[in-house]
Amino acid sequence: MTSSLRCAIVGTGAVAHFHARAVAAYPAADLVAVTDRDRAAAETFAAAWGEPVVHDTLEDLLAATHPDVVLICTPPAAHRDQALAALAAGAHVIVEKPPAPSLDEVAEMVEAAESAGRRLAVVFQQRTGTAAAHVRDLLRRGRLGRPLLAVCQTLWYRDDDYFAVPWRGSWATEGGGTTLGHGIHQLDLLGFLLGDWASVQGRLWRLDRETETEDTSTATVTFAGGVVAQVVTSAVAPRETSSIRIDTQKATVTVDHLYGHGHENWRITPAPGYEREAEEWRLPDREERSDHAPLLRDVFDALRAGAPLPPTATEPARSLELVAAIYASAAADGAVVTPTDLARHPTHRAGFASPVIDQRGIVAPDSDGDRR
Repeated sequence: MTSSLRCAIVGTGAVAHFHARAVAAYPAADLVAVTDRDRAAAETFAAAWGEPVVHDTLEDLLAATHPDVVLICTPPAAHRDQALAALAAGAHVIVEKPPAPSLDEVAEMVEAAESAGRRLAVVFQQRTGTAAAHVRDLLRRGRLGRPLLAVCQTLWYRDDDYFAVPWRGSWATEGGGTTLGHGIHQLDLLGFLLGDWASVQGRLWRLDRETETEDTSTATVTFAGGVVAQVVTSAVAPRETSSIRIDTQKATVTVDHLYGHGHENWRITPAPGYEREAEEWRLPDREERSDHAPLLRDVFDALRAGAPLPPTATEPARSLELVAAIYASAAADGAVVTPTDLARHPTHRAGFASPVIDQRGIVAPDSDGDRR
């Protein structure tokens, strides 16, 4: 493909601006159309990004503009139907995380993309950046020795006003709580660095927010390579941080940031006796920070070349599987859940509603989604 990619954005909320900025930064892409349920919001968005044509519905947009790429920036519950419609119309799809509120829906999206001969890319921008790529390469080549232990924390703060948005905090419309909406970023980066997971034991907690879903979760995750990871995700942590620590036989790797990372956020500390090797582990001189722009750039490059998607945009189900396993384990009173268990799980492939331990003495919702 030599001509510019004709791009359309569905949903013009806050995250859509990151997509529009990435499209504008790419020399061979143009934003040609947008749509949102709130036409006024879509028109304001369009005025800020070069006046793409505003359409009232996705169906109108697809029929009128025939875009090459549709970027989906809506709440998770809408992703499956919008992706299937775009793929059926012949467009490639780039969808914000989480790709859908269930594993079954992600599987449908993957199958639809394969059937249509189109690409389905998921935006997990924490995978991007030169530091993450460098550390992943060191780990995969065994340069740091065998990874042993990991800690993954997403400690964010979201007040009551954040959850006052109608679709937030509900199993039906958001699909899950802070584990799905927030922790999935760091879980995705953890899986990007360490590979396939082997087991999960999790619990869901409601500590201080009036939501149907959890505001905190805790889990133990093991990986196929033998790594044991402790995972904590919360929306009630005033001193916010996003962090991963991986202890290997030769070093400790840490990344401490909030919503994005650069070289200054990463550190590789050698174990005693490995100080000389550490000279070979240094981050590359060229720095690129984690962001939507490098992810979309690499996806656009692949689409124009007819090449496979970059690793930063593949594996759409891996981190969602980890999230689903945490919810499934919590629903089974903290039982161990393996990939085999999850593949045939009777409920949690289709949705994540699970009992939440309310520290005020209430357990909700039950299996029917009702408080009790």
